[in-house]
Amino acid sequence: MAKRARFDGDAFYAALDGERQARQYTWKRVAEESGVSASTLTRFSQGKRPDVDGLAALSAWSGLEVDRFFTGSYAKKEPEPLALISSCLRSDPRLNEDTAIAIDEMVKAAYRSMGGLDERMEDSFTPETVTTMRGEVAEVLRDGADRRLP
Repeated sequence: MAKRARFDGDAFYAALDGERQARQYTWKRVAEESGVSASTLTRFSQGKRPDVDGLAALSAWSGLEVDRFFTGSYAKKEPEPLALISSCLRSDPRLNEDTAIAIDEMVKAAYRSMGGLDERMEDSFTPETVTTMRGEVAEVLRDGADRRLP
């Protein structure tokens, strides 16, 4: 059985404390600026883990990359391109939610019609594939963002 990755909260807290000291901040000011409660920081100092939203807020405030605090023997894999595209689209402040979903679904339709992309992407764009892709994209546009593609 593969060993699971574990989040080293103590190491993250120590790094967070280092950032706090470098800025010459009190924990109260960290709480105010990061948007987490003072009680969350107190629990964290006692070895308890913050919730995901608290961890994200502290990471954003401090600039600490959370993935640096995972331990265990596991192979860190790169995220799939579709996951990255979805994440970028849904976090783009220039797109409303419906638009981001619609574009995301079009990209998924394109991937599905080409059987996925690889280094030989240009080989995937045969006239038949492009025709299929156009049809699937048109279908997504007709159905709107409410239709989810598998």
